[in-house]
Amino acid sequence: MKLVLLGPPGAGKGTQAQHLVSSVGLVYLASGDILRAERASGTELADQVAGFMDAGRLVPDEIIIEVILNRLPDATLGWLLDGFPRTVRQAVSLEKALIDTGKGGIDGVVEIRVSDAVCIQRISGRRLCPVCNRVYHTHASPPAEPGRCDDDGTALTQRTDDHAEVVKERLRAYHETADPLASYYRDRGLLQAIDGDRDAETVKMAVMNAVAAIRSGDISSQAQLGGR
Repeated sequence: MKLVLLGPPGAGKGTQAQHLVSSVGLVYLASGDILRAERASGTELADQVAGFMDAGRLVPDEIIIEVILNRLPDATLGWLLDGFPRTVRQAVSLEKALIDTGKGGIDGVVEIRVSDAVCIQRISGRRLCPVCNRVYHTHASPPAEPGRCDDDGTALTQRTDDHAEVVKERLRAYHETADPLASYYRDRGLLQAIDGDRDAETVKMAVMNAVAAIRSGDISSQAQLGGR
């Protein structure tokens, strides 16, 4: 089974991806990890990737797709692709490359939808201990003493890109490309949309149901948004 995972910052994609990898037996392919691994490989393609990354430029679609194709597992294993494609153009190019190389098209897309308000609350509430790197959340998992790490008493910090105004801009940029991408996959009958505003365990069950529907070929409106 070949899947694509979509979701905004704060959607909990990493948590759900880990569960899918362990429970369904999929190979997890995060585009950022793939590019960094390729860069460290010392190949001719690695030099090209490094050139773009060092210059602070986006790696061209054709190079990313070539890197992804090179790192796809054996055909007998399923995979979960996270972080690519990000645009409709990338989705079309990826699908064509998969088919042209005999790897077949993707089987389905799982989109974890989370409202902007929830994303902002989840991300802007994160706090980090700069000494032990323990992560807290002002609402979900606050420290015993506000603003202080439970382990070493160090004052907690907030990452610059976790501030609410920055998160709003990240979400604006995400919707600009992700909304048309989700529509593209929906029109092709590949999209399973999950309501990600709920707790992680409920979302996990909805994701598993979505994957089961994709596996059986029964992608119906009832399965959308976790069957709500």
